[in-house]
Amino acid sequence: MNDRRQQDNKARADKVAAMRTAQRRQQRRRDSIIIGVLGVFVLGLIGTTFAVVRAEDQEQAQQRAQLREAASRPIEGVQEYPELSQNHVTEPVVYEQFPPVGGDHASVWMNCGAYTSPVVNEQAVHSLEHGAVWIAYQADLPADQVQALTELAQSNNYTLLSPFDHLDGFSVVASAWGVQLALDDASDPRLEQFLVKYIQGEQTPEPGAPCTGGAGQA
Repeated sequence: MNDRRQQDNKARADKVAAMRTAQRRQQRRRDSIIIGVLGVFVLGLIGTTFAVVRAEDQEQAQQRAQLREAASRPIEGVQEYPELSQNHVTEPVVYEQFPPVGGDHASVWMNCGAYTSPVVNEQAVHSLEHGAVWIAYQADLPADQVQALTELAQSNNYTLLSPFDHLDGFSVVASAWGVQLALDDASDPRLEQFLVKYIQGEQTPEPGAPCTGGAGQA
């Protein structure tokens, strides 16, 4: 009797163990399927993300190439002012152009960046001497255009942005040493062309000189 009971208990135990083994095998199979599906999904997501990023990079590269190509030609509307003096002075300077495009200037330059109030002309001119482009805009320019100009200035080194009181009816005026472009709208594509052409451009008297470590905090 005892032997029979032991045999029955062992049989039941073996059956339970076999069922548990089968359940674990099924669970592992389900887990493998889930992991496989997730893996395919993640790989697909990575591939899609990579493709989108690559497409964006290609689009940006194409836009930069188009800008460089456009900037390699004369930009319509640019006025040139040659033979400008470069003396350091301590007194205010009466400039012939507004905003000024060069001439005598302060011994300390204006740090590049986006300013929300007017900057000192004599210091800004010194920045132009170092290869900066100064983007001046009417104080009543719509906020969305000011924001667009701010983003443009922050994405380009050697760019100075500030409001200006007198722009002779124009909305935006971009100046580099000896050259200037007046625009009716901040979205005019010639503005970016001007930046590409004249930031540290051939007209720069002191290319490579700093646009940081001077006056002002944008």
